[in-house]
Amino acid sequence: MKSHSYLPLFNELEWRGITTLIDSMTRQDVELALHRKGSGGVKDFAALISAVASQEYLEQMAILSNRLTEQRFGKAIRLFAPLYLSNECNNVCDYCGFSLGNKIPRKTLNQAEIIKEAGALKKKGFEHILLVTGESAQVVDLAYLKEALAILNPFFPNLSIEVQPLHQEEYEILIANGLQSVLVYQETYDRASYASHHLKGKKRNFDWRLETADRLGRAKIKKIGLGCLYGLTKDWRTDAYFAAHHLSYLEKRYWQTSYSMSFPRLRPCEGETAPAVALGDRDLVQLLCAFRIFSHELELSISTRESSDLREHLLPLGVTTLSAGSKTNPGGYAVEAESLEQFEISDDRSPQEIFNLLQSKGYDPVWKDWDHSYNLTTPKTPILSPVENHSTKAVMR
Repeated sequence: MKSHSYLPLFNELEWRGITTLIDSMTRQDVELALHRKGSGGVKDFAALISAVASQEYLEQMAILSNRLTEQRFGKAIRLFAPLYLSNECNNVCDYCGFSLGNKIPRKTLNQAEIIKEAGALKKKGFEHILLVTGESAQVVDLAYLKEALAILNPFFPNLSIEVQPLHQEEYEILIANGLQSVLVYQETYDRASYASHHLKGKKRNFDWRLETADRLGRAKIKKIGLGCLYGLTKDWRTDAYFAAHHLSYLEKRYWQTSYSMSFPRLRPCEGETAPAVALGDRDLVQLLCAFRIFSHELELSISTRESSDLREHLLPLGVTTLSAGSKTNPGGYAVEAESLEQFEISDDRSPQEIFNLLQSKGYDPVWKDWDHSYNLTTPKTPILSPVENHSTKAVMR
């Protein structure tokens, strides 16, 4: 019997119908959504991402988003860095620098190079590393990923990956070898737009990618990262609605897993494609606030794709996770290999500069939010029995 997944629920929705729903939202709908603070579900989310909300209620949304974030996360901002292992890719995607059709130097890090990159990141203070590759199962296969985790696991307590979608059994193997979380962006939930941008390779399989989060949930991953690449599809509000709808399904079905949401916008790259829509800074603010109000537990991440000035202004609006000092090519931190970046970064400040900035603004920058000991089913030291506890207290007195 086939396992349940989000796909049948997704197929019940119609793209144009959702666009019409969002366009139909009124001032009363937005006010009700703000009053309910997320308890109204995806219909309230539709109101919060509507044009009406962006025109008249953005300040109220920002105030509420800030309050909800501080209630749940305090002033903590988690820092991480991407470690690009490979730019090999078998897909042709017209928006990505790693696309198979681009005539660029290809590089996959070997064991020694992975250690060298890891050392450079460790010296910068990082404890959370995101391992990134292109999608080439022949080069970056399960064995390679397992080996990379084995190399890095002794040095970093929190390891995530952003690679090609895998089978549930493969995720289970990687989780047993120290994997904490997986980022898998759908890019766009519009089937027609998805097909027009993904021209060749396994990534063309929309359904396989969409069901990745279900495979991760069944594998009992600790965290799943979702997101759209804003700029691929004209109706960005509709894309955001589907991301929220997907998130809502996952939170209910795999409630023991935590979730994050990212908001990448198209950046210049080799083989650049013109964005179908320019997502403005005001639109990005609206997205952040809408997702925070919709899901109070959701981690919201802003990468170095965005400018330093914008990232600083977004901090109070719900951001809980920042990348810092990012390099988007294999060997970019220490190996200095001749390989092309996946995309251009905008905020090129060092991790220490980001750390100092956060502290100066009253935030608590967090390098480490997980420890290997949390994975243990039994404590490292024996728990004292009531008699032993009593004896210990007697000696202490």
